[in-house]
Amino acid sequence: GTARSVVEQELSEGHDIILEIDVQGAAAVRAALDSVVSIFILPPSFEILRARLTARMTERPEELELRLRNARGEVEQYRHFDYLVLNDEVERAATQLVAIVHAERARRERQEWAARRALATFNEAPLR
Repeated sequence: GTARSVVEQELSEGHDIILEIDVQGAAAVRAALDSVVSIFILPPSFEILRARLTARMTERPEELELRLRNARGEVEQYRHFDYLVLNDEVERAATQLVAIVHAERARRERQEWAARRALATFNEAPLR
């Protein structure tokens, strides 16, 4: 996992952090940190997930079976996330992820500094 201190340091420097974690990890991060934006990436079907994991050949059959068994319960947790991205086409899913990051950066509460700076010019500038 990623150390909390590393995440906090990056956030304090104004960087966006993307963590690839399971639903339990996401719940822990949401409980530990403020301003967390969570995105659930959902495979289009159980069969496609099985095919993708099998094609990777990174797990023994019993590990794969356990992972698929866990996935059945984990997909139900999507309701606890801020966004849902259906991972049916990698390009479309990536585009959606980028759009979410851009939208979150543009939230009013994240742009207060810019608003204050702009508003100050309205009070300072002469009308003529």
